[in-house]
Amino acid sequence: MSSSSSTQRLYSLDALRGFDMFWIMGGEDFFHALSEATHHPAAIWIATQLSHVAWNGFRFYDLIFPLFLFISGVSTPYSVGREIEKGIDKQAILRRIIKRGLILVLLGVIYNNGLQIKELSQIRFPSVLGRIGLAYMFACIIYVYASQRWQYVWFSGLLIGYYLIMKFNAAPGFVAGDLTIQGNFASWVDRMLVPGRLHLKIHDPEGLFSTIPAIGTGLLGIFAGNYLKNVTTKTPTQKAATLAILGLVCLIIGGSWGIVFPINKNLWTSSFMLYAGGCSLLLLSLFYFIIDVLQYQRWAFFFTIIGLNSILIYMSGLVINWYYAANGLFRWLAQLVGENYHEVIIALAVIAIKWAFLRAMYHYKIFLRV
Repeated sequence: MSSSSSTQRLYSLDALRGFDMFWIMGGEDFFHALSEATHHPAAIWIATQLSHVAWNGFRFYDLIFPLFLFISGVSTPYSVGREIEKGIDKQAILRRIIKRGLILVLLGVIYNNGLQIKELSQIRFPSVLGRIGLAYMFACIIYVYASQRWQYVWFSGLLIGYYLIMKFNAAPGFVAGDLTIQGNFASWVDRMLVPGRLHLKIHDPEGLFSTIPAIGTGLLGIFAGNYLKNVTTKTPTQKAATLAILGLVCLIIGGSWGIVFPINKNLWTSSFMLYAGGCSLLLLSLFYFIIDVLQYQRWAFFFTIIGLNSILIYMSGLVINWYYAANGLFRWLAQLVGENYHEVIIALAVIAIKWAFLRAMYHYKIFLRV
């Protein structure tokens, strides 16, 4: 993935993706185990931040999903944009975009339901990968076919339109603007249209209708990627500072909007999209400044290894029992430190084994690409 200079790689993007995936591949389990073992206030606070809020609100763990989608958007001007610059037919680009989106949807269905064939009514179709696939696909289509000005119009229209739809509609029998899990309009549409089962029976956090504002997350990433790649009048340091300022602006707007349209990951409300987008911009600015501007790259190698094969490690749990492997190899160490810290050691061992696996894939240049 090239940066504005065709001979230089945007290392910070792989590292940020790896940082994001680290928490899913075992970071959260380690801190939850540490909290249970020590009951230390700091460990408890971190463990709390590594769990989702029940409905309205925001914690660090609510950022993991939108950050990954945002990063996919940042990469678009470097990948799809390069194809456009080479003069590749837009119809061919469109086919690849749609193919990638649908493959991610399929992988999400497989991840949700394992490799077993089940009755249609028992299959959960919405998924994390499915939302990334659909939101990325539509954001890329807008990027390919709309001018930059119209991309901003699309971004604003998606967020404001979703807000208006949710404010002036509700499930039958509920007052317009109801945002409860039972009464909100998005969940009702999912109950009517989505086949199979929903994650929470009456609601799915990766539902179809709430994918609309998630497209905005992908577009925000595209805007950031466009800025880093194509703006030549700013120095890299100025670019990092601008991204940070825009991140703060998104946080302020998202937080203010949240007063009337609560920040809610389950519904991917417009306020949530902007708040999570602000956090994503701040992290991108920080990683970009440290890694690509200041050239401090060695420390990020740990995360880069994860980021280069993020889908592989995400899907690997379907065929590899990482906990069983870690417990088998490091049970002796867990026994040495005592029963109270057994799960802490095993959680660390899972991270170590997964990273060693990804390091081997990197060494042999084996990457799962979609």
